[in-house]
Amino acid sequence: MTYQQALQLLQKKQSLGIQPGLTRILSLLQLMGNPQNQLKIIHIAGTNGKGTVAATLAQAIQNAGYRVGLFTSPWVIDYREQIQLNGVFIPEDRLAAYVAQYADNDCTEFEFLTAVMYRYFADEAVDYAVVECGMGGKGDATNVERENLAVITAISLDHTDFFGSSLLDIAEEKAGILRPNSPCVLFPDNRIKPVFSGKCSSLITPRLPNNLSLVNCVLSQLHLPPVTSLVKLPARQEKIGRILLDGGHNTAAADHLAPLLHKEVAVIGMMKDKDVEGYLARVASRCKTVIATQPSHPRALDAATLADIAEDYCDNVLVVDAPADAVRHPSLSLVCGSFYLAREVRNILLSR
Repeated sequence: MTYQQALQLLQKKQSLGIQPGLTRILSLLQLMGNPQNQLKIIHIAGTNGKGTVAATLAQAIQNAGYRVGLFTSPWVIDYREQIQLNGVFIPEDRLAAYVAQYADNDCTEFEFLTAVMYRYFADEAVDYAVVECGMGGKGDATNVERENLAVITAISLDHTDFFGSSLLDIAEEKAGILRPNSPCVLFPDNRIKPVFSGKCSSLITPRLPNNLSLVNCVLSQLHLPPVTSLVKLPARQEKIGRILLDGGHNTAAADHLAPLLHKEVAVIGMMKDKDVEGYLARVASRCKTVIATQPSHPRALDAATLADIAEDYCDNVLVVDAPADAVRHPSLSLVCGSFYLAREVRNILLSR
């Protein structure tokens, strides 16, 4: 099986959608020999900042001389960036070989990729596996290990159609990655702290409510030196020339983005299962022009519907269905609303 064939097989499984639950992946992992139980896992859940925290931890642990696997999503540059060993994407031939060997399964795309990740990291005998939850926690495909060091980033409302409409409901789902025999480092938030108490061997919170403090608290648990800055990831408030590219898609991400904005010309595309109204209230209201577009993804909201909502917050709203055409506006200064949109247009922005 070639890499392209493996990629097509994995992406074909996107049609299965999101299916929380562990039955399918546990069956596949058993077939693989339960590689997850051979690993020291740092398991990261939360609403915002998971990718940055995961990447920063992986780099810091690698810099301390360890062999580190990193699993993070969604991808922006290359599909293989989701599985990395010491900062290097899984080789194409290795990914293809795993997909070919274990292709006969009923897993979703994310479940299959997660299982491949655990098998690869076990085969490579990593010292630590830094694993970011895909969505939620309790029912997430990554939630299969016996013990871990759990890390919970800031929690806000997202995926409410799956996990409930209150902050405590969301926190309960994230707390599903905790183990009674393992510690948890929790982003400081007194509103949700009681949800996590009693579910782990010890609950540690950093002194300051920011991701750098959270990372350093985790490193302290590993007896490793602190870091002074976070890793910069693509499409996380990334500046490309004069254009700001941000894949954040919920109201908490919008709250972080909004203070940076002033009369922007923005291309915005979002998934239909997001709080589009809440996001646009915070972002579109700071834009001079909104160009509504539709990312190439089955869950994408159509551009016309997004434009209708945006008109409540911005006086000049245009509709350009194709993202590649939308980002050619000569005064463009912002692209935001979805990592799927960022993935689709980032190379276009870089080539300008």
